[in-house]
Amino acid sequence: MAGLRSLLSSGPLNLDLGLLIVRIGVGLSMLLFHGWGKLTGGPETWTRVGGSMANLGLDFAPQFWGFMAASAETFGSALLVAGVLFRPAAGLLAITMIVAVARHLSIPAGEPGAGWDGASHALELLAVYVMLFLTGPGKLALGRSEV
Repeated sequence: MAGLRSLLSSGPLNLDLGLLIVRIGVGLSMLLFHGWGKLTGGPETWTRVGGSMANLGLDFAPQFWGFMAASAETFGSALLVAGVLFRPAAGLLAITMIVAVARHLSIPAGEPGAGWDGASHALELLAVYVMLFLTGPGKLALGRSEV
């Protein structure tokens, strides 16, 4: 009966294990399916990705901004998984998702990836990265400091 009570309670069963699972799942997904391809795509890819900053009024150095986005998605995700430099990594990933949302909202209606439907994945990840920024990595992290 105590086990059922735990399942029905609003308290965490194991907060640290839950955070580890989210860090690994979201972090590896972003790293492998988004960041790595952008990072290894080289200057042409970085320029295309960095062009999204124009939606925020930053239309200079698109190659630099694209490289920064690719780096955040690749190295930031690796840091997220490991729990090292966790809050800076989660913050940079959240900012990258804000840019991704702005990009999707700037695509003309009817085009693939346009509007809120197109932005939904970036919005979901934005929520996850903000949640992780606020909670921290949990106890199951390499960069855990004893406080």
